[in-house]
Amino acid sequence: MKDKFDIAVIVGSLRKDSISRKLANAIVSLAPANLSLRFVDVGELPFYNPDLDADDAPQSWKAFRASMAPADGVLFVTPEYNRSVPASLKNALDVGSRPAGQSIWAGKPAGIVSGSLGGIGGFGANHHLRQSLTFLDMPAMQQPEAYIGSFGDLFDENGQITKDGTRDFLTKFASAFADWVKLQAKDQL
Repeated sequence: MKDKFDIAVIVGSLRKDSISRKLANAIVSLAPANLSLRFVDVGELPFYNPDLDADDAPQSWKAFRASMAPADGVLFVTPEYNRSVPASLKNALDVGSRPAGQSIWAGKPAGIVSGSLGGIGGFGANHHLRQSLTFLDMPAMQQPEAYIGSFGDLFDENGQITKDGTRDFLTKFASAFADWVKLQAKDQL
């Protein structure tokens, strides 16, 4: 069994000063040493169009698929847009799931952290994403669930979490996710 797991971190927000990216950075800094977390950008992927998915598929699709192939798991950190995930995140799922029969997602364990400026913490986005992951054959960690509400006040000017309770929760989440990835790897033996 592996000592260290390669985890792709995908952030749903494309904003330069994204709160979701700050949240993802915080989780990366709190994660156990057996996770090697790396960010995979989804902002430059053209919208999925099956007509383009042949030998001459866009280079960004090919690069994205290649960067995801070695990942042992995926951590999704996303805001909620209109009770769902941002289009960039859904598009990444579509690009990675094609061509048919060549999905980069199948069997990769997933963790989901959603957030919103409001109090419900991106509940809708979290559960819409779970629906897609079920179809894509990605076992999503069930507990602890991570809905981070009112996350506009969560960080100081240096991007550090200001609330001890949230920091403690994210540390527990990261540890549980490491255990989840390890369990799924064990099940693959």
